[in-house]
Amino acid sequence: MGKFIGKCLIVVLVLFIGVFIGMEKAHQGMQNMKGYEEPSLPSPVSIHEGEDGQIEAEVLGSEIQHADQLSKKKEDLEKIGTFNIFSSMGKALASFVREATDALIQFFLKLFSS
Repeated sequence: MGKFIGKCLIVVLVLFIGVFIGMEKAHQGMQNMKGYEEPSLPSPVSIHEGEDGQIEAEVLGSEIQHADQLSKKKEDLEKIGTFNIFSSMGKALASFVREATDALIQFFLKLFSS
């Protein structure tokens, strides 16, 4: 089962990369067909070095965020402490089962100790 999942993930990754390569080839074909480079037709995937020396990447016009920005967003979400109804229902059910089990055990202990 593990080998199958691994193979599937590899195939999905290869196909995902193939999509980006195909988009870049289509972009080059559009430029060749027109005969000139049009600035209003940006490249679908672009990688360049920023002013601070870090490598920046854009996919379809949206910049890929750095890991430090993602960790900052994760911290912000944790600070917000969003309410999850399923989590609260699970906690309530767990406390109910725990209390019911404790009461049942106490009942049987009193019943058999007498």
